[in-house]
Amino acid sequence: MPNPLLTVSNLTIDFSSHRGDVRAVDNVSFELNRGETLAIVGESGSGKSVTSLALLGLIPMPPGRIASGSTVFLSEKLGNTDLLKLSETDLRQVRGNDIGMIFQEPMTSLNPVYTCGSQVVEALLLHTDCTPKAAKERTIELFAEAQLPRPEAIFNSYPHEISGGQKQRVMIAMAMACRPALLIADEPTTALDVTVQARMLRLIDDLRRQHNTAVLFITHDLGVVAEIADRILVMYRGKVVEQGTVLDIFSNPQHPYTKGLLACRPRLSVGKKRLPVVADFMAEDASRQLFAQPAPVLPLPDEALAESWPAVEEQQLRDKIETAKTFPVEHSPIGDVPRPVELTSAPVSEPVVVPKPSSTEPLLQVQNLQVYFPLRKGFFRRATDYVRAVDDVSFTLYPGETIGLVGESGCGKTTLGRALLRLTEPTAGSILFEGTDLAKLSSGDLRRRRRDLQLVFQDPYAALNPMLTVGEAIWEPMRVHNVGGTRQQQKAKVMELLRTVGLRDEHFQRYPHEFSGGQRQRICIARALALQPKLIVCDESVSALDVSVQAQVLNLLNDLKREFGITYLFITHDLSVARFMSDRLLVMHQGRIVESGPAAAIYAAPQHEYTQGLLAAIPKDSLADIEAAVASRA
Repeated sequence: MPNPLLTVSNLTIDFSSHRGDVRAVDNVSFELNRGETLAIVGESGSGKSVTSLALLGLIPMPPGRIASGSTVFLSEKLGNTDLLKLSETDLRQVRGNDIGMIFQEPMTSLNPVYTCGSQVVEALLLHTDCTPKAAKERTIELFAEAQLPRPEAIFNSYPHEISGGQKQRVMIAMAMACRPALLIADEPTTALDVTVQARMLRLIDDLRRQHNTAVLFITHDLGVVAEIADRILVMYRGKVVEQGTVLDIFSNPQHPYTKGLLACRPRLSVGKKRLPVVADFMAEDASRQLFAQPAPVLPLPDEALAESWPAVEEQQLRDKIETAKTFPVEHSPIGDVPRPVELTSAPVSEPVVVPKPSSTEPLLQVQNLQVYFPLRKGFFRRATDYVRAVDDVSFTLYPGETIGLVGESGCGKTTLGRALLRLTEPTAGSILFEGTDLAKLSSGDLRRRRRDLQLVFQDPYAALNPMLTVGEAIWEPMRVHNVGGTRQQQKAKVMELLRTVGLRDEHFQRYPHEFSGGQRQRICIARALALQPKLIVCDESVSALDVSVQAQVLNLLNDLKREFGITYLFITHDLSVARFMSDRLLVMHQGRIVESGPAAAIYAAPQHEYTQGLLAAIPKDSLADIEAAVASRA
């Protein structure tokens, strides 16, 4: 066997906190060869990103601390060397040159005061012999390879001037600039459209093929790695719980956590069902282990009690498991197993019954809506052209219905959703909500009307005020609109909303940074429900969540729809999620609706070539497709 490019042995990483040390990575070991792709999968907090950051010396110390282990890397200049023992000067030579990294959050990884092009040029000038002119030309080539539109324009654009997906592609171009021996991709496709995701996966795989580059691909979505990885390493709570070839993991997963990750993602081939979550499988495994334990031998006072003992013990264990399924805290009473708030009794549950429209009258009618943004040039900033973000869009939404709005980044989905609430002012057209044209309302009338229309934003952390507790954030719209009765009644309503979305009363006094991404999204949903709206616009509300947390939030939204009769406009670039959530579908491309109709019909027989392209780009995770992908990589 050739000398591995990277050998990680017994890596253990701790973080200090006021509650004591937290073990983020626990005795992790693996090898990675040249030209190989190893996928590390697991939910947020499993230790994936911390493991990759340790390779580049990017863990802040303190509070971080390498407790033990080694990471031996075969560097072109330094030879076999332990990355954990390199000086900062030597590490700077390795970063970006021998090892490139695509970070998870591009907005915080790109410098907001420099143009996108200058940041890639800087890496080329630092690690190569390029002249500034050659570096600029190379950067524009990289932007074109990364499928960025108008590469020359984006070269001179600042990060805030481009979309999230475009920022991620700039990060990919930067990581590939110096053709590294090892490319670490930390959730590189989380916020990307399916078509862009497919291109990025092909681009990363092409780099591996052309330059014999090793790829460490970190993701929470097993569906993404089916076509790109050679081996999979599954992490849970800092430990490696399973590893093997892609075909082995998909065809015969051994650990219940792996089974949960595979099961909880919506599938195009499956109709509306309540999604299972990872904790369902963990609870099932925990119960199996409990029942497998032999009955304790205890002194029994009489023969009759001795005969009844096995039944008594079994019933007690069953009671514990049933309690665990609804236990409202982070840890189950049957052991140290994280519990979600809502669980199904089995990994696959009954289909969701979609309510029929309660009225033949539409709740929302959008007619010929236009949102244009001027492009200004010159000293006097005159408008020379317009970006037609929303161009002559019309559709109707009925009470109790969910319409999915799908399309790539930049197609106008979010602009349309914001225009409906007039957070972005429409250029022309009408927005009839229960017969009232929202586009013509005064600011005061619009503010009062907004209690019936709410928006769940894409980024829950940015949507919550970090200075307000989550209880105050949910309470605030009730005070603004003076609904819910007295202060005591309003506070009681806030507590009820917290429980409705699966949180607890004591969370009222906590701040947004104290919650996970999935919990913050639940808080945003609770805030949207505070005014008992008739319509909720969900703007990419689950795009950045782990697949298991995503399943919990999607189940929650459907539960709320059944319980309160809420109508949704569900904006997403994930067609699998749109298939699961939607009754009807609108496909948007370059500001226009290019196809619409029942979701099942569009997925079964898409008519427009753009829709066909979107569906074709969805990762294939059937065993036949995986076998074909493995054969093509051989």
